Amino acid sequence: MYLTNDKKQEIFANQGFKKSPEDTGSAESQIALFTYRIAHLTEHLKVHKHDYGTRQGLLKLVGKRRHLLDYLAKKDITRYRAIIAQLGIRK
Repeated sequence: MYLTNDKKQEIFANQGFKKSPEDTGSAESQIALFTYRIAHLTEHLKVHKHDYGTRQGLLKLVGKRRHLLDYLAKKDITRYRAIIAQLGIRK
């Protein structure tokens, strides 16, 4: 896959989503990773309009991110608002 462990660590560190040095499973870090992958696939699909397999994967990623955002909104609204503001996405 195009996303190495070093790149993942860079995404987590740059966005400031890690709660601890080993944190990769929190909702915020997963949402940040999904957002990066969604942006990458969106750029790919702008060039390759008929890549339907990638389009299906993109839609699944968007659904996973939406599910995590809904969970976070129910669990802790302040964390939800913070991640929305940091990533520049909104419902």
